[in-house]
Amino acid sequence: MTISTVEAARSEGANAAHPGLTIAADGSYAARLAPAGDGRGLIPERWTLDGPEPYAVPLPGPRPEGPDAEVLPLPDGRVLIRRAAGGRHHLALLYPAGPGTGELPLGSVDREGLRLLPPAPHGSHGSPVHALAPGEHGSTVWLVHGGARGPEPVAEVPGRCSGGTWLDREGRLLALDRTDAAGRTKTVAVDLGRGGEVFPLLELTEDSDDRLLLADPDSGLLLLRSDAPGEVRLGWGVLGSHRPVRFPDALRPPGVALTPFAVQPGQALTPEGCAVALRADGPNGTWVAVWRPSQRRLRHLPAPVGWVRGTGLWTAEGELRLPCAGGRAGRTQCGLARTTPSPEPDPPPRRRAERAPEGGSAEDGGPAEGGPPGDGPAEGGGPLAVRTTAFAPVPLQQAPLARNDAERRS
Repeated sequence: MTISTVEAARSEGANAAHPGLTIAADGSYAARLAPAGDGRGLIPERWTLDGPEPYAVPLPGPRPEGPDAEVLPLPDGRVLIRRAAGGRHHLALLYPAGPGTGELPLGSVDREGLRLLPPAPHGSHGSPVHALAPGEHGSTVWLVHGGARGPEPVAEVPGRCSGGTWLDREGRLLALDRTDAAGRTKTVAVDLGRGGEVFPLLELTEDSDDRLLLADPDSGLLLLRSDAPGEVRLGWGVLGSHRPVRFPDALRPPGVALTPFAVQPGQALTPEGCAVALRADGPNGTWVAVWRPSQRRLRHLPAPVGWVRGTGLWTAEGELRLPCAGGRAGRTQCGLARTTPSPEPDPPPRRRAERAPEGGSAEDGGPAEGGPPGDGPAEGGGPLAVRTTAFAPVPLQQAPLARNDAERRS
C-alpha cells in the first residue's frame, strides 16, 4: 500500500500542519483531529482500516486539543500526538485504555515551527517518526519516536526547508524543499543514514522553483510542481533515470487545480504503469482523478459521500481506497470507498472538453480534459537526479535532455 500525502489543503512551501486524515505507512490505521462532541476544541481519533469493517475510536484527553496539534498513527495502533504549550512541543503516544485514553509521554522539543513529517515507509525498522523544525538559516530533522533517548536531532540542513517526502522504504532518504536567500526553492535529498548528508535532487533550471509532491519508493516515480516550463505545472519523472522531467498536458486541465495524493505501490521497474490519484478542484466541486504516465488523459471519478478530501491509498493490485467520514461530532462513522480503475489505451484527440455532470464527472469524460494529447520537458530542464553511487543523487542539470520526439511525448 501507499500512504496519502495529505497536503491538498497545504499551500506550496507552507509550514502548515498536515490537514485531514493521516494514514499509517502500511495502511492499517489512520488518525485525525475531529471536532469534540460539545463543539469546543478537537479530540484525537483513530481509525482502524484493515479489519472487516473500518471503525473509529475517539481518544479524548483531559482537555480538548488546540488547532495547532498534530496526530500520526503507528502500525501498532497507537497514535503519536504533538502539542504546543509553553513555547515547547510536547510529544506523547495515545492508545485506548478501557473507557478512557492511555498516554505515554515521549519528551518535548524546544524549537519553533516543529511539525510532524509523513509516516516513514512501511518496512523501516521500528516505525520511526520524524519531525521538521525550519529556521531562517537552517532546518533540523528530529527523530521524535523510535530512538533510544527520546526526541533527538538527526540532521541539520542549511536553509529554510518545508515539505517532506520519503524516497526509499528504509526510511533513510528524505526529500525536503529548501528555499535559499534569493527565494528560490529546490528539492534536496537528506541521507539520514550518513549523518544528514545533503544532495541536490530537483534542479530543472537555475531560476525555477522545483518542489517534490509525491514519491513511490518501489518504482521511483516522482510527482513534482515547477515553473520551469514558464508557468507552474505538474510534472513527473523517475528517480535514477536519465530521461527528462515531463509536463503532460493531461495534468494541466483548464480551470481545474490538481493535487496528487497517492501512487500505486509494488510496480518495480514499471513507473509508467503506476496509477496516480489526484484531488481535482474545479467549478463543479471536488472529485477524484486518476492518471498514469503511460496515458495521455485523466480519468474522472465522482468523490464518494463524506470523502476526507485529498486522502487515500492504493493497493499493489490497483485498488484505490478513499476514506470517508459521517455521523455527528464525537460519534464518527468511517468507511472506505473502493474502486479499481482499469488501465485504458489513449483515446483519439478531442477538440474540446466534455461537459461534466454536477458535482464531478464520469470516468471517461469531465471538466478536466486537458486539451490535445502530448507533453514535453521543461525548457533548459533535464531528468530527475540520478544516483551514481548509493544515496548520492546527481543534480538535474548534469543529465541529458530528451533525445527525440518519441521520448519527449512519453
